[in-house]
Amino acid sequence: MKKIEIKNTAIVYNDISELPSDDKMLMEKAIEARKNAYAPYSKFNVGAALLLENNKIILGNNQENAAYPSGMCAERVAIWNAGSHYPGVKIKKLAITASSTISKVDKPVGPCGACRQTLSEFEINQKEPFEVLFMGEVGEVIKTESLLSLLPFSFDSAYL
Repeated sequence: MKKIEIKNTAIVYNDISELPSDDKMLMEKAIEARKNAYAPYSKFNVGAALLLENNKIILGNNQENAAYPSGMCAERVAIWNAGSHYPGVKIKKLAITASSTISKVDKPVGPCGACRQTLSEFEINQKEPFEVLFMGEVGEVIKTESLLSLLPFSFDSAYL
């Protein structure tokens, strides 16, 4: 038996105003996307913005359906949109933001497990990490250098 230690680092900004200008612009795009989310059941709106290497920005927001779990998360809406319209174009950054019509979301909201798995495949396939920034509606913003830092011991096609 052996014990291993997994270490990840992240930068925590006090709020969106502290972000470098390019990160702030991307997060503002995610906020725009969040405002168009369709979340009448959960009342939890999520927006995502992907920056591609060709400088295109792809937006996504969560889309719910009365027949759970037929809805889709913002991150997967955005990444599959990018894969559909810009196949083979690398992802440079992803920004995610969440809000609720029930209460103020003042803590960073990272991607759910299904989104982490989906996003990890894109990062693995492009053989280059992409930064992930996430926040709630207000407050701190967390920035990681790689999606895989959010998903240690990821499952990928090498196992198949």
